[in-house]
Amino acid sequence: MSLFERWLTLWVTLCIVVGIALGHLVPGVFQAVGAAEIAKVNLPVAVLIWLMVIPMLLKIDFAALGEVTRHWRGIGVTLFINWAVKPFSMALLGWIFIGWLFRPYLPADQIDSYIAGLILLAAAPCTAMVFVWSNLVNGEPRFTLSQVAVNDAIMVVAFAPIVGLLLGLSAITVPWETLLLSVVLYIVIPVIISQVVRRAMLASGGEAALACLLARLQPLSLAALLATLVLLFGFQGGEIIAQPLVIGLLAVPIVIQVYFNAGLAYVLNRWSGEAHCVAGPSALIGASNFFELAVAAAISLFGFGSGAALATVVGVLVEVPVMLSVVKIVTASKGWYERGAQVRAAAEVDAAPRKA
Repeated sequence: MSLFERWLTLWVTLCIVVGIALGHLVPGVFQAVGAAEIAKVNLPVAVLIWLMVIPMLLKIDFAALGEVTRHWRGIGVTLFINWAVKPFSMALLGWIFIGWLFRPYLPADQIDSYIAGLILLAAAPCTAMVFVWSNLVNGEPRFTLSQVAVNDAIMVVAFAPIVGLLLGLSAITVPWETLLLSVVLYIVIPVIISQVVRRAMLASGGEAALACLLARLQPLSLAALLATLVLLFGFQGGEIIAQPLVIGLLAVPIVIQVYFNAGLAYVLNRWSGEAHCVAGPSALIGASNFFELAVAAAISLFGFGSGAALATVVGVLVEVPVMLSVVKIVTASKGWYERGAQVRAAAEVDAAPRKA
């Protein structure tokens, strides 16, 4: 890794501090930037996400995308975590921590709303930011893209029923405009741009030209990540300063569920014999959240000033720092992970002659 990448955690911490400070000192600027949105999707943030994900998408050869089927175990693990484990584990953690342990320290009239916000957050799997996490762990880019596409398709039909079941509501108003526009802005448009640029570079200078372009774009991608952090924390700088205890308590179940789901996905992939380049993004996809949709749904259902909206915003605040720690764990444990795969492979080789 470059010096900049090696100290990424430090830059992230500085951006969080700068964002909170600027949000408190010049709230009008961030309010103006935050108002530049369509269907509750912030356009400046969307542009920054393009700068983050397009360099990762440039690496993908769509002609070879069909090869991702050989990673069916990783796809199965990720889908299991995202749709059968994460929403329900978050509901359980919300009820334990917010509804019971932390109840005396939180506003009594917002307890149920806080839990609802946590459930909304967990029921929406991450999309665009996953490309950043996958790139940092040297994940298989075609697997990451295919998994994001599958999650987007499932989210259209599964988000409302799962949230409705866990919240005990008969009908959930899904902000369809936000969901569909987010998919178009964060996935469809970057994919189109990246593939047009990829083909142009390969036609003009071959793989060498493409590699040179990727080397130049990598710092821009990380800079866009840091700029996004400044914006996101700037948007909520006032809330962080005004309600530090509430935000800290809400962060506890969110952080626990990130590590729980990432760890479970990672171990299940190792147990199934999946490659580390698939297990890494699988764990990260299973742990992170589609916070744009969660925030929009919370505002639509419960109102802008509700506890549910605040809980989803806390998810935004902890997303990057916590996910970076997961990236470090996945990267540092690669040797341990691959030793397990080698042991299973050797056992299968030894068992083959006996079966014959």
